[in-house]
Amino acid sequence: MKLSRAASWFLLAFGVWSWFIWVSFVRNLWRNGSGLAFDAAGEPTAYFWVHLLLAVSSFLLGTAVGVIGLRGVLALRREARGERPE
Repeated sequence: MKLSRAASWFLLAFGVWSWFIWVSFVRNLWRNGSGLAFDAAGEPTAYFWVHLLLAVSSFLLGTAVGVIGLRGVLALRREARGERPE
């Protein structure tokens, strides 16, 4: 399957954006002082675990999408230079 230049760049940008957003979210979740993420004893709550699971899933999906986009961009660059595809 061959991706267009726009699709390749979009997927790559989405992967980078996903990492940026979810790293920020996890950092804020870890520092949460509202009592949602940690109880009075400092133990993680169900809210913390659910949102951590969401973040990890998004890291993995964002990485997969970004890798697909990166491979598309690299393939287009090789094609533009006239190299044979792998």
